[in-house]
Amino acid sequence: MLMEKPVYVDEKLREVLSSGRLEYRSKALPTWCPGCGYFAIVEGVTAALNDMKIPMDQAVVLSGIGCSSRFPFFVNTYGFHTLHGRVLPVATGTKVANESLMVIAVGGDGDGFAIGGGHLSHAAKRNVDITYLLFDNGVYGLTKGQTSPLSAQGFKTTTSPYENPDQPLNPLMMMLSYGASWVGQAYAGRPDHLKEMIAQAIAHRGFSYLHILSPCVTFDKTNKTYVNLGMIVRDLPPNHDPTHRMVAMAQAEQADAPALGLFYQESRPTLGDNLNSLIAKAGGDASAKPDRRKGE
Repeated sequence: MLMEKPVYVDEKLREVLSSGRLEYRSKALPTWCPGCGYFAIVEGVTAALNDMKIPMDQAVVLSGIGCSSRFPFFVNTYGFHTLHGRVLPVATGTKVANESLMVIAVGGDGDGFAIGGGHLSHAAKRNVDITYLLFDNGVYGLTKGQTSPLSAQGFKTTTSPYENPDQPLNPLMMMLSYGASWVGQAYAGRPDHLKEMIAQAIAHRGFSYLHILSPCVTFDKTNKTYVNLGMIVRDLPPNHDPTHRMVAMAQAEQADAPALGLFYQESRPTLGDNLNSLIAKAGGDASAKPDRRKGE
C-alpha cells in the first residue's frame, strides 16, 4: 500500500513564507468560526493574486454586509466595506472611475441574492469587468442563522422552525440567463481547485461570477456540511464545452449534484469598452482620461 508523505508544520510554514503570498494578507487575522470555509477563500484569493503577480496597489476588494463581507479587512489591497447588498453598484463605479484597477467583489448568499439581487442582472448584462465571488453557505451566519435565499428546502432555522418550505434559488441558472460572460463554481473543501478557479475568474475580461460552496459549521449541521458536500460535488464532464450556454444550463440544472469548474465563458465588449465608444461617438478622446494611479 502506497503511504502518503506526512506534512510537517515547519516545512509547510517555510513553503508559505517562501511563496510570497503572505504579502497579500493584512495584519488583521480572520475572525470567522474555526472550520469556516471562508478561510480557504482568503487563501485562494491571496495565492491567486500572488501567482498572477498583480501589484497590491492595483487591486481592490469590495464587500457588502455579512460574515463574508469582512473579507477586505484580511487582504493587503485597497478595500471598501460597503452597504448591505450594494457591493456590485460600488464595484461598477470603482471600475468605471479607474479602469486600471483589478476589482474583486465578494459577498454571501443573503447579501447577493436577497437585498442585492436586483443588481446581479445589470452587472451581468453590462459585462462590467469585475470578478464577483459569491460565498454560498445557505444561511445568514452573521445574524445568527436565519433562512437565506439559498437555504435548502426543509432546513430548520431561527426563521423557519417548522422547516423552510421554499425551494432555493439556482444562482448558476440565474447568472447564465442574465448573460454573465464567465460563470464557474468551486468548493471551499477543495482549496487547490478553488485557487485555480479564482485565478481564471480574475483573468477573464468581463463580468466573471464564481459561485463558491462553503459550509457554515456553526449554524448548519445538516445540509451544506463538509461531509454532505464532499459526497455530492462532482467535476464537470471532461468533454464539457463552456462556449455553449444551453449546455452550461443543463449542468447548472443538476443542483442536487453540484458540478465544479468552468460552466460558461464568452468574449464580448465590456462596460468600459462601450463607454469609451460613447465618448468617441460624442467627439471625445477616451485615451485622455486621467490615470488615477499617477494622481492626475
